[in-house]
Amino acid sequence: MSLKLYNTLTRKKEIFKSIEEGKVGMYSCGPTVYWYQHIGNLRTYIFADILKRVLSYNGYKVNQVINVTDVGHLTSDADSGEDKMEKEALKEGKNAQDIANYYLKIFREDLKKVNIEEPSVWCKATEHIKEQIALVKKLEEKGYTYRTEDGIYFDTSKFKDYGKLAKLNIEGLEAGKRIGMGDKKNKTDFALWKFSEKKGLRQQEWNSPWGVGFPGWHIECSAMSMKYLGEHFDIHTGGIDHIPIHHTNEIAQSECATGKKFVNYWLHGAFLTFKGEKVSKSKGGLYTISELEKENFSPLAFRYMCLTTHYRKPLNFSLEILKASQNTYERLRNIIPELKKSTKEKNAKKIEKAKEQFIEQINDDLNLPNAVSFMWEILREEKLNDAEKYELVTEFDKVFGLRLTEEEKIEIPNEVKKLAKEREEMRKKKNWEEADNIRGKIEKLGYSVADSNEGMKIKKI
Repeated sequence: MSLKLYNTLTRKKEIFKSIEEGKVGMYSCGPTVYWYQHIGNLRTYIFADILKRVLSYNGYKVNQVINVTDVGHLTSDADSGEDKMEKEALKEGKNAQDIANYYLKIFREDLKKVNIEEPSVWCKATEHIKEQIALVKKLEEKGYTYRTEDGIYFDTSKFKDYGKLAKLNIEGLEAGKRIGMGDKKNKTDFALWKFSEKKGLRQQEWNSPWGVGFPGWHIECSAMSMKYLGEHFDIHTGGIDHIPIHHTNEIAQSECATGKKFVNYWLHGAFLTFKGEKVSKSKGGLYTISELEKENFSPLAFRYMCLTTHYRKPLNFSLEILKASQNTYERLRNIIPELKKSTKEKNAKKIEKAKEQFIEQINDDLNLPNAVSFMWEILREEKLNDAEKYELVTEFDKVFGLRLTEEEKIEIPNEVKKLAKEREEMRKKKNWEEADNIRGKIEKLGYSVADSNEGMKIKKI
């Protein structure tokens, strides 16, 4: 059953065919590690993780590379403003690399919480300066660059297919609306290497053939993806906000440097929205996974919520919607252990037929909403016994990544344990009213307490 993916480059679904049989090279644009990654960012990584899992489910060995931007991403897409890393380092009074390492560590912990698989390669921009300089030199030698007062720029007028990914109307772009002109030749030209304003002012700067400075934001992704995946590879992913500038510029500089097609399939995830608008600091709805945990939400409930909307459609977020997803996810988690108890004989033909239907869903441009609905149909199907259902859910979860068949390990906070012990003492004294009051306190902290023949049991709500 062929895997079909929507290619942003062609604006249509295409049957996926890898360059090398059985293997896939996949590059996913990673975080700029100057601050925490919010749940809008995480939705994009969950989409990439689902894509990776679907490819693996189809028998491909996936070599995924995720970059870490720890230099060069300026506050403006117009190649102006402050370097986000330098700005945060100054604000916190710390070393820029300490800032990068701290926020990368938090990000990787968040990925584990939502069960995103680690990539084959993590690559930092600061650890690949040599490769970036070499790529800029190659472009310079081929006549695609020019020098301005503040850096070395790529001349987009020399690449006739510039803007093909975003279907940009170059003539219609207003100077200053998308990008400031400064002393650039064309509105869409972008920095490959930026000069330091004053040597020693920045924490992160390097010597280069053009002077002391630092790489532009776009060059890192081309240099690192080509180092680990080759000059021509299968898949590049990111958020839809990368289409008009970042990914458009990656294509231009890469194809001009190599003379080859850069990437075969470009896949982009839509925004997480709050009250109909992109999640942002100004609009609201901006949470980190840790903040949601403090509100007693499970990270995997957020993952489940992401699976219920197709990756190319905006996903509306609110705490109420997340609560509904958490309730559904908990109900699902409670069903699985009961299915596991079944010792009934399984019908291989029934299982294979259901698997084929599942593959049909996921191979239709990662149609996870349909696949999740199909799982619930399976759970309600009277013609399947519990043993068959358990095997199918176990199989489906290879793609869902919801840890449905894993025993949940809950770390009970000391405060909850202490209250539960006090409640037990009140019960022994037959002070039922106080025992109920303590139960209420426990529930407010996001846990429930139940009494059974085996003793007291504490569960996360």
